[in-house]
Amino acid sequence: MKTLPKPLVLVGLVLLILLLAVASMSAGRVWIPWSDWAAGPGDPVWAILFELRLPRTVLAVMVGAVLGLTGAALQGYTRNPLADPGMLGVSTMAALGAVMTFYLGTAASAPWVLPVAAMAGAGLGVALLLALAGATSSVVTFILAGIVIQTMAAAGVALALNLAPNPWAVNEIVNWLMGSLADRSVVELKLAAPGMILGCLLLLTQGRTLDALILGEAGARSLGTRLDLGRFVLAVGAALAVGSAVAATGSIGFVGLIVPHLLRPLVGAKPSALLLPSALGGAALTLAADILVRLTPAATEIKLGVAMAALGGPFFLFLLIGMRRRLA
Repeated sequence: MKTLPKPLVLVGLVLLILLLAVASMSAGRVWIPWSDWAAGPGDPVWAILFELRLPRTVLAVMVGAVLGLTGAALQGYTRNPLADPGMLGVSTMAALGAVMTFYLGTAASAPWVLPVAAMAGAGLGVALLLALAGATSSVVTFILAGIVIQTMAAAGVALALNLAPNPWAVNEIVNWLMGSLADRSVVELKLAAPGMILGCLLLLTQGRTLDALILGEAGARSLGTRLDLGRFVLAVGAALAVGSAVAATGSIGFVGLIVPHLLRPLVGAKPSALLLPSALGGAALTLAADILVRLTPAATEIKLGVAMAALGGPFFLFLLIGMRRRLA
């Protein structure tokens, strides 16, 4: 399939995000038409638009961009089309940090406790990842270290659920693990935005390293690429971005897996060319999914993480079948 000019793809994605953002501001249990957008601060419509839906919309864009960009960066680094932000164990460690605040009953003590605990968990995950992988390890060792950390963190989350002191703690943990943008306010946005922005900027600087890795590790080193530095920046960027996103919304999977595959036929297989489009594509996909969960005719809103899992599971199976046919 012939690729499209990258500026054309970027402009199209930006326009799609703007269209979905307008729909996100209007959609919900109470549909708000454009004619009511001029309501003043004393009007209930104003509160719904700018205190509830605007932070939710902005957070959906930022979280989707983080997941899409991180997925593209990890697929480029590992040269594995099935890699996603959960692969390194960073998001699971962030989830463990947040779950511990529910387990210990400290999550409600202050708004900053849960995000700080999640980012601390992500930071600890990166430290363990770099320690296990070593300074001169290969990509395979890096991936295996991430799988070990992911398994350990998942066991910690399961243990916290098993030993939860009361049913309310279990309910809080389960609801948070399913991932959602519901009831998020400017407070969560302010706490999570700096880490997400800084993490994304770090990941965007690794385009040349990812392109060099097309030639393999030996080929990349022959071009003068410092793979140890690239791995460190990639891990820290993923920790900041994904840890902050998980802190704000809980666990939302499969965005980082799906988006690069959807955009690769449009922009080509060059990893650096895929980074920014994947960020925009992730934002668009997360916005669209969040709108759909709000419009489903159910008694309670479906969790966004559950909806993405329902979408991502069949997509993952489709990828596996396609890879099997190519290898046969």
